[in-house]
Amino acid sequence: MAGLLESEREAVLDRWVELATEGVRGRITERELRTELTELYGLVEAAVGDGDGSGEGELHAALAEMSRNRARQGFSPRETAISVFSLKQAVHERVEAGGDAAVYGEFIRFSSFIDDLGLLTFETYAATREQVIADQAEQLLELSTPVVKLWDGVLGVPLVGTLDSARTQVVMETLLQMLVDTGSQYAVIDITGVPAVDTEVAQHLLKTVMAARLMGTHCVVSGIRPQIAQTIVALGIEFGDIVTKATLADALEYALDRKGIRVVDGGELA
Repeated sequence: MAGLLESEREAVLDRWVELATEGVRGRITERELRTELTELYGLVEAAVGDGDGSGEGELHAALAEMSRNRARQGFSPRETAISVFSLKQAVHERVEAGGDAAVYGEFIRFSSFIDDLGLLTFETYAATREQVIADQAEQLLELSTPVVKLWDGVLGVPLVGTLDSARTQVVMETLLQMLVDTGSQYAVIDITGVPAVDTEVAQHLLKTVMAARLMGTHCVVSGIRPQIAQTIVALGIEFGDIVTKATLADALEYALDRKGIRVVDGGELA
């Protein structure tokens, strides 16, 4: 098999590039693909020629890097794996054209070798995609938990969507860092965009408030709609001495009043 790969190098490589190009459907240029597969072909030749597996390490590393790049670029699993499995078809066509029965036995072992490489490619691709998804989820958490300055010394934390443990941790870390950066004495946690408040959500809110209190910040929870209030009462959830307000405007007014700032309608000044 090593001799066939060497003697039929150009024919097999050309066919491999052709098959792989069809598989990726224009996601990568033929020139780029040929450069990539030419390098892999040389590593496959070396690994097959060694016979003792000593040359497989570099081949595995190259395939893993290719798989990671494909995953980050948004290729599908099939488009990624076809770049490996199509080599088997290209070699089989040359074996069949030669008609040497002895080579068929070696091709079976070569086919198993390529299958193992394909599995490695898929495993690396899957692991990379999972990491990409995890990174994107973390970025979305950060984007969905902003902490904004409402007034000098007053921060706002508008929450939208479900408040779970992971998001609570992000909210807490972001809020505490902003408290350190701004030295704010008041924080308004607005839950207008939280669809429902149950015992778990209430516990997450309480944890965030307690963490802020340890920093010397007074928290106000706003967005307590009638439905939310009824649910809280029905569940027997206790907010203790935490100030709650119906709207963000009410909460901001409360915080400003505690700071000794009075906002008046312009008409009163006339």
